[in-house]
Amino acid sequence: MSGAPQPIDVSGLTIRSPRIFAVVNQKGGVGKTTTAVNLATALAAVRKRVLLIDIDPQGNASTGFGITQSNRIATTYDVLMGVDEIGAALVSTAVPGLQLVPASVELAGAEIELVGMERREYRLREALSRLKTVYDYVLIDCPPSLGLLTLNALVAATAVLVPLQCEFYALEGLSHLVKTIDRVKRQLNPALDIQGLVLTMFDKRNNLCDSVAEDVRSYFGQKVYRTTIPRNVRISEAPSYGKPVLVYDCKCPGALAYIQLASEMLYREHDSVR
Repeated sequence: MSGAPQPIDVSGLTIRSPRIFAVVNQKGGVGKTTTAVNLATALAAVRKRVLLIDIDPQGNASTGFGITQSNRIATTYDVLMGVDEIGAALVSTAVPGLQLVPASVELAGAEIELVGMERREYRLREALSRLKTVYDYVLIDCPPSLGLLTLNALVAATAVLVPLQCEFYALEGLSHLVKTIDRVKRQLNPALDIQGLVLTMFDKRNNLCDSVAEDVRSYFGQKVYRTTIPRNVRISEAPSYGKPVLVYDCKCPGALAYIQLASEMLYREHDSVR
């Protein structure tokens, strides 16, 4: 990867394989896809085998890697509908060690189609169980809703990562998300837990950001990552070039923040298995 960040020294860490993360927030515009794309890239940069699954009908994670419609021969829609196995939908990205299952606009109708299907909540989990390729991490970029697509991600996942924008309404709806995760854990996926919350679009010049961060940390404690993702123009520019910000400008504050987030995440994972 040209201009790749220097790998973080994670020698000696023993991490369960694979770990499946659902990147979830039912509120749009919080940096969810940006976090999924760049965290996946940062993990691949330290030689982790990573799969990113785009289950959002908008397909922003797919375009964020420059995957054109013509390169999306099979998609998450085909996987959920049972048309194709997930292995047939794998697309290699420009980032070594990182593959993608792209989304398509057909996912917009998948919520309705899934309603009448057998084991509708388990479609993604069962597809992943049949996947022959071995990964260290699987990240699922979810749509900004708590419908059947997100439910499939939560049932398939072993952990949840919640990007949270540093704004006045940051906590609004978060309690609903937590209740949904608890319900899924009790009824469908006992292994599920919130691994962490990451504060995004952080502006240290804005007192409101500090106030929101303080409120979130006081409520969720150690679940909140120490690393915050800054409001950074290079992060905003990168998707229009079909690149993660770590590839677009690996030295900008946004890229450095995602490298640090990956490092913190790996150490959390290490601590969880000791």
